Amino acid sequence: MKAVVFTEHGGPEVLRYADMPEPVIGTNEVLVRVRACALNHLDLWIRNGLPNRPVNFPHILGSDISGEVAKIGEGVRNVRTGEKVLLAPGISCGVCPQCIAGRDNFCKDYTIFGSTVHGGYAEFVKSPAANVIPIPGNLSFEEAAAIPLVFLTAWHMLFYRARLQPAEDVLVIAAGSGVGSAAVQIAKATGARVIATAGSEPKLRKAKELGADDVLLHQGEFAREVKKLTGGRGVDVVFEHVGQATWEQSVYSLAAGGRLVTCGATTGREGNINIGYLFARQLSILGSFMGHKSELFAVLELFKRGLLRPVIDIAMPLERAADAHRRLENREQFGKVVLTIP
Repeated sequence: MKAVVFTEHGGPEVLRYADMPEPVIGTNEVLVRVRACALNHLDLWIRNGLPNRPVNFPHILGSDISGEVAKIGEGVRNVRTGEKVLLAPGISCGVCPQCIAGRDNFCKDYTIFGSTVHGGYAEFVKSPAANVIPIPGNLSFEEAAAIPLVFLTAWHMLFYRARLQPAEDVLVIAAGSGVGSAAVQIAKATGARVIATAGSEPKLRKAKELGADDVLLHQGEFAREVKKLTGGRGVDVVFEHVGQATWEQSVYSLAAGGRLVTCGATTGREGNINIGYLFARQLSILGSFMGHKSELFAVLELFKRGLLRPVIDIAMPLERAADAHRRLENREQFGKVVLTIP
């Protein structure tokens, strides 16, 4: 099969279009003919190299995958050959106490497609049957690939971790990202008031189109503007994933008793915090990673009902994976950059 692989860490130039063996599936696995694979910042981090996260070269990236079932193992009962499917991005053991409790993203063996196992930058990918989900409604392959990781992550952050309630005020940092554009929609569908930030005026206009009530540039002391918009109170929830560049202003944007939830640090991992301010204001700082597989079904139900929609920035052929990485790395996108495989 054809795939985009890399054999050493580095910039986008290390990605090359090459021949790789077609995956061989086991009894409870499914071979998926990939039709679309969306990019995530995780792809950039793994390509560059992560501490304590070795990969076996040559490696295939790609966590957000959609396509058609090409083959099924003899023990597979949940999908049929030829069915249009998307893949839940997180893979777990399925038998440990955490998995049985439905907290599969807490499994000690948890991994993600394209991380320590081959992903979707290829004509074929193999998957555990438990990760294979029929595409709901009339979504295209590109739209289906734009959903799983970011919408699952945003859902888990807002509901499982931050316990978002209807009518609360939410500040979504970097609404132009995949996870940010998902958070704006999910929070708005819940009944929250959404204040969204972005790095440029065109991105702010698009955030408004997604449902944001108010928008702000996230340069400088944007917490002052958040306080003005909320009558000096601040927001109940800050949805963070940018990290160092926005961290302090995000904390100062919180109302008393507010919750900041974060899933990433794309601009740096060091964030200062005034401990006195933290306890005097009774704030909560919450970490979040991926989400439970079961939460993805709730997300997909809202797509069926037309309450959420995929946000695609651009679709490119698989051979242009390096260009797609540059677009994401330069923060030129609004929504998801998707690779297509004809």
